[in-house]
Amino acid sequence: MKIYTKTGDDGNTGLQGNFRISKNHPRIISYGTVDEANAALGLVLVNSLDKDINKTLIDIQNDLFLVGADLSNPNLNDVKNRVTLEMIEKLEQHIDKFELELSPLTNFILPGGDNAAAQLHYVRTVVRRAEIQVVQLSEKDEINSNCIKYLNRLSDLFFVMGRLINKRKGRDDILWKI
Repeated sequence: MKIYTKTGDDGNTGLQGNFRISKNHPRIISYGTVDEANAALGLVLVNSLDKDINKTLIDIQNDLFLVGADLSNPNLNDVKNRVTLEMIEKLEQHIDKFELELSPLTNFILPGGDNAAAQLHYVRTVVRRAEIQVVQLSEKDEINSNCIKYLNRLSDLFFVMGRLINKRKGRDDILWKI
């Protein structure tokens, strides 16, 4: 199988179910940004991470691939490869577990600290952008609403994990100074 097909040379691309749409359609932009978040997460994973964090991030990479597949399929009657409530609950369980190691927030914090934590904060912002784009898509086309919920919860998890990485590496949160 060749990597190039030349079918997108006219500015259109294919979706599941043999649909073709413009590459600047909100659907393409949405799952393209999810793909960007996944690639950025790959950069985080080149760092030396604790096993629980590493495994969680690899699981999330697989989930993000599923989010992209979900967004690329406009036929909501096709129920395979869809984001589920169980996936969202799993993120919530990770947040709850990781927050047990952290002190409560008393101030806004700035992204930074350890390299992996700073990179994870960056991925969090890409996920937030993806969430915004998926919301925009949902205003134009019907989508699986679990995609929005998943991305919302995922950015929360990345925030918590960034703080956790810093704590485990002996770095304090960088507090916003007013």
